[in-house]
Amino acid sequence: MANEKKEIKVTDKRMFTPEGELREEYRFLSEKSTSPASPEVAAAPPPPPAEEVRREPPRLAREEEFRAAPYGYPEPESSARVDLPGTPPELGGPSFFDLVASLAEPALIYLGDAELPDGQDATNLEMARVHIDLLDILRRKTAGNLTAQEAAYVEDLLYRLRVRYVQKRG
Repeated sequence: MANEKKEIKVTDKRMFTPEGELREEYRFLSEKSTSPASPEVAAAPPPPPAEEVRREPPRLAREEEFRAAPYGYPEPESSARVDLPGTPPELGGPSFFDLVASLAEPALIYLGDAELPDGQDATNLEMARVHIDLLDILRRKTAGNLTAQEAAYVEDLLYRLRVRYVQKRG
């Protein structure tokens, strides 16, 4: 059995010859259908002759704008700016400092250092620890992307919150 050689047969199943002609076994595709066409179904346009086939993809509308723009995107229009409601235009909206302060506020509440409006005590050291850890995640994920002032602010805030947590924990 090891000496037997198996013969391999290759059959060309392509529809067109190298010259672009339809092979004999596929000629039925080019013949018109003998059934009457339904008035609801529109006939497909015939394919263009081989010499008229475009080799390049169709151009997109506004393609020139995309080619001229950096990174392939057009410049935003001046009216595309989004302003936050209630923010004075001269302040420029929230900053990184505002983000960090809003993330630190629950930690202060759970440490019992921030007074609640109704005068109740919301001390919960485990939740305070969760919010301190979230600030630490933000510090680690933004490392190298902050200005010196922003990095110092986050470091100082984390230091103060951790010291206060240890004081409360006892």
